Amino acid sequence: MTPVDAPASTAAPVLEMRNISKTFGAINALRNVSFTVYPGELHALMGENGAGKSTLMKVLSGAYTADPGGEIIVGGEPMPTGNPKLARAKGIAVIYQELSLSPNLTVAQNIFLGNEPSRYGLVDRRAMVKAAAPILERLGVHFSPTTQVGMLSLGERQLVEIARALGADARIIVMDEPTTSLTTRETEKLFEVIYNLKKEGIAIIYISHRMEEIYRLADRCSVLRDGAYVGTLERKELSAARLVSMMVGRDLSSFYRKEHYTPKQGGEVILSVRNLGDGKRVHDCSFDVYRGEVLGIAGLVGSGRTELARLIYGADRRTSGTITLNGRELSINSPREALDQGVAYLTEDRKVLGLFLDMSIAENVNISVLEKDARTGGLIDFKAVARRAAKAIETLSIRAQSASMTAGALSGGNQQKVLLARLLETKPKVIILDEPTRGVDVGAKSEIYRLIDELARSGIAIIIISSELPEIVGVADRTLVMREGRIAGEVTASAKEPIDQEAVMALSTGATTVQQHMPAA
Repeated sequence: MTPVDAPASTAAPVLEMRNISKTFGAINALRNVSFTVYPGELHALMGENGAGKSTLMKVLSGAYTADPGGEIIVGGEPMPTGNPKLARAKGIAVIYQELSLSPNLTVAQNIFLGNEPSRYGLVDRRAMVKAAAPILERLGVHFSPTTQVGMLSLGERQLVEIARALGADARIIVMDEPTTSLTTRETEKLFEVIYNLKKEGIAIIYISHRMEEIYRLADRCSVLRDGAYVGTLERKELSAARLVSMMVGRDLSSFYRKEHYTPKQGGEVILSVRNLGDGKRVHDCSFDVYRGEVLGIAGLVGSGRTELARLIYGADRRTSGTITLNGRELSINSPREALDQGVAYLTEDRKVLGLFLDMSIAENVNISVLEKDARTGGLIDFKAVARRAAKAIETLSIRAQSASMTAGALSGGNQQKVLLARLLETKPKVIILDEPTRGVDVGAKSEIYRLIDELARSGIAIIIISSELPEIVGVADRTLVMREGRIAGEVTASAKEPIDQEAVMALSTGATTVQQHMPAA
């Protein structure tokens, strides 16, 4: 099946977003973004994680109110932002990656949820089923309007979401990573539906990190970077090199700089992972980490980065593979066992899974090593607790009035330092840092990078997971790239050249294959 050509750009646009900006406090999520879509066009929207794609679509759907100065024109008429009901009435529908269906309701009930046909003030179920039937026929599906949604496959549920959009007379449908959880057959069915929707003149805004889908579907592709519009490519201009360059083409901040360490042949392997998997999100992953090395793990959201870390740390159960530390195979079935054997993990969600926000800095720093301070009879040596907390505050430059200050009262950067202090008290041989600078300011980032460098120089093996390519480029000596639960390849820095971020992005999206340097299983 071949793509359907979009109408010529001389046709009147169905959507114009002009100079859209959106700030959250001091963060500029969008900066004067302009974006135009035509009827019957599939317009791909691409960019790194955090580039502003989702924020822009939330402004379009009415979930967010844009900052003053921008405007949205739908079908030639202005549309105020911040009003989801009005956006739906204008024919705008968004299908999110996490589907918003009610599994306990029928297909027909989901299609008309919130817009049910009624008779004498009561929902007319017969009319609802009758109205749903031609919509499903239009999509070429084989399930009934009376089928309970919970009985459908993910691909079929995706089509119910599209049916809901059609039931609301949508003329602009936003699809956010629609094929992430679909099988090959379900993906092909979705593409067939997309082609038919385009023939009907419906415009589709398609968000995906999968290059092969963009090449196959897109009539045009626009790229956002750091909340700003970079440019738009016509179908004939699409190429991996151009797209990747547009997505990552930014200068690195000076505070990322470091002397990259390259493990020499015969270097000391601290951690060795072989064929690790959970049978669900992680498959057959093998790699080594050397003493004093910072190993990056990159990949798009959903690629399996965090899941891999949690398997190593024992937070999730592995179904295959081995983990060896200093030549000794480990049996790690829980985070406690991991800590006891020298493997520490800093979670990406410090507030929910890391810190005890209503407890003091001292309590948070000491909680993993309290047994060291237990006197005879089980009493705690509070002087030792205080000394340890005071040393952490000084060493990590934690900005707090005292060690008795609650963790919840600290800034994001200082909260992260408290978590790092807790990990260091366990005297780890390997530290896994999952998004260590998420939600922290530039100054705190610089201090965290300095600390990572110092820990590596002391001989600790460090694994860092990050969605920020400049961070991976600046901090890691070597980077493994994950895609769809597997290690897609490896990109290495040298004393003269940092990690090539375009190579990382290409591996992440499947745009190319880089020679892998995976250890033999």
